[in-house]
Amino acid sequence: MNQLREPAEVFAETLGWQSALERSDLLAPPVAAVLGALAAAPQGRELAQEAKVVEIDPALSDTDALNAHYSLNPEATGNCVLVAGKRSGERRLAACVVRATDFADVNHLVKQLIDVRKASFLPMKQAVEMSGMAYGGITPVGLPSEWRLLIDAQVAARDTMLIGAGVRHSKLLVPGALLAALPGAEVIEGLGVTPT
Repeated sequence: MNQLREPAEVFAETLGWQSALERSDLLAPPVAAVLGALAAAPQGRELAQEAKVVEIDPALSDTDALNAHYSLNPEATGNCVLVAGKRSGERRLAACVVRATDFADVNHLVKQLIDVRKASFLPMKQAVEMSGMAYGGITPVGLPSEWRLLIDAQVAARDTMLIGAGVRHSKLLVPGALLAALPGAEVIEGLGVTPT
């Protein structure tokens, strides 16, 4: 079995990192807009400047496929899952960011946080339409501001996390602190549950 490696090292050696702020062509428009806004804010400038992007084979966009192909450490790669539920006829949406090793605790913690009786994953077509991003590339950066943005504490604590770029042909590498600094982001202990 291959030894698992950090995405920062793997892509520095192979495909090459570039500044995300300088390569907006590799980002979905809402992703580029949020990174640009973060860079323009004094408290977010340094974090935004640390964001890097790498162009990948779109066939490897799904986290599991990318991790397997490059023997990436799944604790350093993140999944952003979109969850919906209803309360008194009102639809409530949340984006949950967890490590690839974990599952978002949708049936307990997320349901409680968004205060709904039943929470379920947003169907693919709706996820794409509502986020303005490609399936397999959906990222917490640039999602609609009215959605709850829940970041697992273990993701927020990482020096670097590989996430989607809103498109299938690239990935972002960002500090966990950047995700925690996104507008409306909530850092949640225990959001990600490791399967037993």
